[in-house]
Amino acid sequence: MTRYQALLQEVKTRIRETDVEALRRSGAALGLLIDTREPAEWGIGRIPGAALVPRGILEGKIEELAPNLDQPIVLYCGSGGRSALAAESLQRMGYSKVLSLAGGFAAWQEAGLPIER
Repeated sequence: MTRYQALLQEVKTRIRETDVEALRRSGAALGLLIDTREPAEWGIGRIPGAALVPRGILEGKIEELAPNLDQPIVLYCGSGGRSALAAESLQRMGYSKVLSLAGGFAAWQEAGLPIER
């Protein structure tokens, strides 16, 4: 196991995840949907209704999108790693209702769910 994999395993014990079926079923009821990938990845396709806020600038931009610390937020990335790290970071900032999408955009695609381009 790499150090990155060990870090993710540890982080995932401190955050909450959701899966593609719950996101598909509940959609906006789960919260503000944020894509933490990079603009080039976003351009290839994204989950409908998502806002692009790359992982590298999330902490600096989140208060504009979610000024209320109780705002439900769902984060996703390519496979679930960056969004897990981002979820932990937002929790440390005081956000209480943060979810990371297990498997990320790849899991969404594999499930054959709709994609915006």
